[in-house]
Amino acid sequence: MNKSGKVKVGIIGSQFEADIHAQGFQLMPEEAEVVAVASPTPGNAEKLARKHGIPRVFTDYREMLKEPDIEMVTITAPNYLHCEMTVDIANAGKHVVCEKPLCMTLAEADEMIDTCKRKGVLLAYAEELFFTPKYVKAKEMADQGAFGKIYLIKQSEKHFGPHSAWFWDMEKAGGGTLMDLGCHGIAFCYWFLGRPRVTSVYAQVGTYVHAEKTRGDDDAICILEFENGSVALVEDSWGRRGGMADRTEVYGEGGVTYADLHMGNALPTYSEYGFGYAVEKAPSTTGWSYPVFEEHWNYGIPQEMRHFARCVRGKEKLEATGEDGRVVMEVLYAAYASAGMGQKVKMPYQPQAKKPVEEWLNRRGK
Repeated sequence: MNKSGKVKVGIIGSQFEADIHAQGFQLMPEEAEVVAVASPTPGNAEKLARKHGIPRVFTDYREMLKEPDIEMVTITAPNYLHCEMTVDIANAGKHVVCEKPLCMTLAEADEMIDTCKRKGVLLAYAEELFFTPKYVKAKEMADQGAFGKIYLIKQSEKHFGPHSAWFWDMEKAGGGTLMDLGCHGIAFCYWFLGRPRVTSVYAQVGTYVHAEKTRGDDDAICILEFENGSVALVEDSWGRRGGMADRTEVYGEGGVTYADLHMGNALPTYSEYGFGYAVEKAPSTTGWSYPVFEEHWNYGIPQEMRHFARCVRGKEKLEATGEDGRVVMEVLYAAYASAGMGQKVKMPYQPQAKKPVEEWLNRRGK
């Protein structure tokens, strides 16, 4: 395995998120290059490989792991596969980039973290909000004291539901919108504030729009209290029409900032006829829409992938870790439990169910 030059990358998965990873590496190609993709779905890996000029294709990711030159593997598979794949990648001596949420259970999180440590490989948690330029600038200002003591931070992400069918299946996803989108907000607020200990969690979740598709939640509000006295409000939805909305607000005793991820990078547009693509999750481009430009750059995807590759070479210290992902999992369990009990939950919380969403489903209606 090379110790210099571009990091050779393999991608597990071949659909929406795999395409984003591949594009991310291509946008900032000086540190890494994708040399292989693996997917069990017939034709999918070949299609992604043709689109991005990826030379090697596999239907079994374990076969891809035998390739000696591959140094880092990114996981874009469903949540329930994250742990097994991470362990297999680590045992093959390769660094791991795992998409959010980290896994399905705290036991899986511990296994992933422990295995990677024992094998001497990195476990990178793919939380792009740590690298989103607008949000990074907001944190830079906050760290410089622009807002004084921060007492409230809000983060929201809302759209009309996921691309792939497995997200709606609680056995494969482990949770609904709180698990899928709330993990972003929880991780972001924790990181933005300097990783203070979470002392309590309160959440309200429900299934308001997509009951025919899922037993999981499609709208969620989560409030976190931290030991430094700050409060975070995380709002998420699979019920918002009109495409993606992603926004952060920071309130301090000495200032405030608002960071709208899309509106500052959008072109307000009206069309009677529609056009190709406006923004992620937008179902239609007729009427008013808000097409964005340089979408992946504004999300921080290429910056994130470049950072992970530089960490493999020892050029940077890992910013988004498996331990960060584990903290998010702890909060998700507590949040779903809070929603089920209808009351604030003190941290640390000892899970009473296997999957996070079951903390809510098992209590609902009681």
